[in-house]
Amino acid sequence: MSDASRPTAEINLLGRHYTIACAPGEEHKLDRAARYLDRAMHGIHAQNSLLGNERIAIMAALNITHELLETLEERRDGERTLDRLSERLERALADAGRRAQ
Repeated sequence: MSDASRPTAEINLLGRHYTIACAPGEEHKLDRAARYLDRAMHGIHAQNSLLGNERIAIMAALNITHELLETLEERRDGERTLDRLSERLERALADAGRRAQ
C-alpha cells in the first residue's frame, strides 16, 4: 500500500492538528491514546507555559513511559504473588488428599 492510500486519522495535540497513519478499525484506539497524551501535555504546559511543544511532548512521553513501566512492574508482582498462592493451594490440596486416604 502506498503512503498516499494508507488510511489516516486526525488527532489534536495542544491545539495542533496532525494526520496520523492508522490501521482500519483502530481509529478509536488512536483517538484514546491521543486524548491521553493531549491531557498529559496540557498538564505540563499548565505548569510551565514557557516550554516549547517539543519539550512538552518529550516530558509527556517520559511521564507516560514511567507510568507504563510502573504498571508493568505491578502486574509482574501480581503475577508472581498469584503463582506463589497457586503453588501453596496445590500443596495444600495434595496434603489434604493424602490425609483423606
